[in-house]
Amino acid sequence: MLKRHATEEPVEEARETPFYIPGTGSSTRPRRTLQRGDCFAVLDSFGDMGAVTDGTDGLFFCDTRHLAHLAMLLDGGHPLLLASNVRDDNSILTVDLTNPDIYLHDELAQPKDVLHIVRRLFLLNGTAYQRVRLQNHGEHPFDIRLSFSFGSDFADLFEVRGMHRAQRGTTTTEAGKDTVRLNYRGLDGNLRRTTILFDPVPVQLSNKVASYTFKLRPDEMRSLYVTVKCDHGEEEGAPPAFRKALRAAFNERRSADEAVTEITSSNDIFNELVSRSLADLAMLTANTPQGPYPYAGIPWYSTTFGRDGIITAMQTMWCNPGLAKGVLRRLAAFQANKFDPRADAEPGKILHEMRGGEMAALGEVPFGLYYGSVDSTPLFIMLAGLYAERTGDIDTVRELWPNIEAALGWIDGPGDQDRDGFVEYERAHEKGLANQGWKDSQDAVFHADGSLAHGPIALCEVQSYVYAAKRLAARAARRLGKRAFGYTLDAQADKLAERFEAAFWCEDIGTYALALDGEKRPCRVRTSNAGQVLLSGIAAPERADSVMNSLTKPSFFSGWGIRTVAREERRYNPMSYHNGSVWPHDNSLIAAGFARYGYKNAVDQIFKGLFDAASYMDLRRLPELYCGFNRGRQRAPTRYPVACSPQAWAAGTPLLLLQACLGLEFDPDRNEILLRKPHLPGFLDEVTLRNLRLGQSVVDVTVRKHGQDVSLQVLRNEGRVVVSAVYS
Repeated sequence: MLKRHATEEPVEEARETPFYIPGTGSSTRPRRTLQRGDCFAVLDSFGDMGAVTDGTDGLFFCDTRHLAHLAMLLDGGHPLLLASNVRDDNSILTVDLTNPDIYLHDELAQPKDVLHIVRRLFLLNGTAYQRVRLQNHGEHPFDIRLSFSFGSDFADLFEVRGMHRAQRGTTTTEAGKDTVRLNYRGLDGNLRRTTILFDPVPVQLSNKVASYTFKLRPDEMRSLYVTVKCDHGEEEGAPPAFRKALRAAFNERRSADEAVTEITSSNDIFNELVSRSLADLAMLTANTPQGPYPYAGIPWYSTTFGRDGIITAMQTMWCNPGLAKGVLRRLAAFQANKFDPRADAEPGKILHEMRGGEMAALGEVPFGLYYGSVDSTPLFIMLAGLYAERTGDIDTVRELWPNIEAALGWIDGPGDQDRDGFVEYERAHEKGLANQGWKDSQDAVFHADGSLAHGPIALCEVQSYVYAAKRLAARAARRLGKRAFGYTLDAQADKLAERFEAAFWCEDIGTYALALDGEKRPCRVRTSNAGQVLLSGIAAPERADSVMNSLTKPSFFSGWGIRTVAREERRYNPMSYHNGSVWPHDNSLIAAGFARYGYKNAVDQIFKGLFDAASYMDLRRLPELYCGFNRGRQRAPTRYPVACSPQAWAAGTPLLLLQACLGLEFDPDRNEILLRKPHLPGFLDEVTLRNLRLGQSVVDVTVRKHGQDVSLQVLRNEGRVVVSAVYS
């Protein structure tokens, strides 16, 4: 209940989080996320930011929190929640609220459930739009006392993650009749500004609170608008009004969806999973000067990451090849061309991440343009080769060829520090990442006794990526008429395969070593990294069989997916970030490797585990990772509390798993779409793909299960493409 004179104002600023990735947020109000380009919002289910808990809430723009707190109060207290839903395409958050019992002088003045309040929130062009619509469903007038409290700390994203700073810039606030400007002059000299506009003009507006008082007659409806604009540097003009901005947001999303294959199936839960994945990918994809790029995840990785963007583009290549083109062109534009130890940069190396916040600009963190990733460079070449084979777009390959050659030069040069034929890493500066593969936790690379490996470190899956990169680059070279160079690359790949088998295979554990340390000692630890080795085809068939058998047994397979580390290993911890948890994207790459070697049953096992896990997840959204505990009867998987959700390569996981099952291949030279040994997992009887493109051709196809077999039906064929299936 509420008492009329018991006012309540949440604190103006969010308090500092006490450690690196915070895990202290209240679960009483589940989080909702919105993103558009370089702007994202983390809100609670009421549509508030920072109303009841410290942590990661806020409106962020270019790695700075422009608004840490925005809470709506009715008669000094929180309204009652009816419903909170993000639209299926992730474009709008709609929150339905109502009033609690309101007392005046200890007597009931308004019974609950009389006032309907609808909050609609969305983002566009660095601006957060909110409409609050109130309607009185009672028989008597309703005296409205509504307030919005607000505040900003202009915290750098790394401060929000828990890093402490000795000094900060200065903050000022300017309040007018309907507008408040929160200004921050950073130590880097840059001005960051948050402008909050209220419509209509509030009855009272201070540096912290906007207040409204008015009377609603029975059945009367009234709307209020709160617009929050983020900008750096010179102030631009006023943002467009709510309705105009909403139409622009819908049109932008609709045009982006037209190029993506539509997927439907006989299973409603799978349809929800795929719909959520495609919507998350659309939300995370920013329109950069080089083309579309999938930002890695909310809240910690909402920026350009090389490895994440490449893998997401690989997962979605079959249904949205345009994304790969954007990823390739953006990473090519930022390819390193000189040595810079603070940034772990070397000529030809592909970006790890970029940041636009104050701490990056000042060098307090090394991530302004940071290249501490050992795998993004060979993965870049892989993606370029796969894009060429998927689309036949030789003009883009020709445009990228200097970047591909530079990346190959890094692999054979600075990437191979001791010239032993393997690509290895060791950070060049103390502020850089100690581990530079996808498992980049401090303790992620270790020996069987649990001792940490010391560099330079050569990871097993990275050598597999290099092998695939050279094979694919060889084929691309021949497409460009560089036949001699293609043969040279193929010969190098053959030699790498021989060296790799000799150095990494560990007969005693029946799988590939996690890595070689700086003394060339194998890390004889059973990990999921060996599963990713199969993705390239570098493994001999008999050894691929051993790897598959190991990964699909209970030591690795939790019932919800394959763990990153076998549970018998010394550093196994099902609650850790990289040493025993389940990562959906890791499982999808392993499944693609299994499909390459013909292990269809193993692909189904992974697909079923992740599908079942997603069926328990909020919004059917696969998170970045979850804990590796054994699956229990009638129990959900155990969530990892600070996992990013959504995360781009987690969203791409169901798409790559579906491709692995269907055996989808594309041959632009022959204008053919092939399904090689297609099958469907146990939970799917039928899958339909609409708007599947190859060049200028578009087809719709349905795959149906008939016992142990499947049939293929072409529903539409616009163009001259040949669609066929090979069953043996």
